[in-house]
Amino acid sequence: MDLPRLFVLGAALTACALVVVLIAELRRHQLLLALGKPAASTGFLLAGWGAGAMQSAYGQVTFVALVFCFIGDVCLIARNKKAFLAGLVSFLLGHLGFAVAFGVRGIDLTVLGLTLVAMLAPALVIWRWLSPHVEPKMRAPVIAYIVVISFMVACAAGNGWRTHALLPLIGAVLFFLSDIAVARNRFVKQEVTNRLWGLPLYFTSVQLLAATILER
Repeated sequence: MDLPRLFVLGAALTACALVVVLIAELRRHQLLLALGKPAASTGFLLAGWGAGAMQSAYGQVTFVALVFCFIGDVCLIARNKKAFLAGLVSFLLGHLGFAVAFGVRGIDLTVLGLTLVAMLAPALVIWRWLSPHVEPKMRAPVIAYIVVISFMVACAAGNGWRTHALLPLIGAVLFFLSDIAVARNRFVKQEVTNRLWGLPLYFTSVQLLAATILER
């Protein structure tokens, strides 16, 4: 299959900008990060648009979810509590958007239910790990986020089973894993290694979710 040129250019922009972002993280260069991260996020918007986002209801809802991810990325450039909360809300809305998109394209409800049960254990383990470090005002937003991203993964599994596609589930699982790095860095221990493995997982996951628009 010949990939649309704009999709390829967007994916390439994300890959190149991600290298800049990782260098900025290593050198603690905030200006370079402020330039590189929006560029990397713009890449997955271009990829989604180039994949034909406006040509289907699934693509349109997925693109809205990608926009929320872009907003979340911009919010997290500033490393303070208000920016983190704004980013958390943006990504939560993005996950809901992806879940709705999967529903638009079709979800096997049995697989959805089974995956929700399977996600219960890792979700509880993650919350038990994080809870001693989460300040009282952030506990409800963090719990809500864990619930929503777990639901999004389950919807991705149900959609993938229904449509015989692997990209939705792979993208969703990688997103889930990348958020463990974000949570560890914000609540448990701040160190650059969290971002060095979390950011590549994150941008790969979002590019894969953008690529699902190609699967018609």
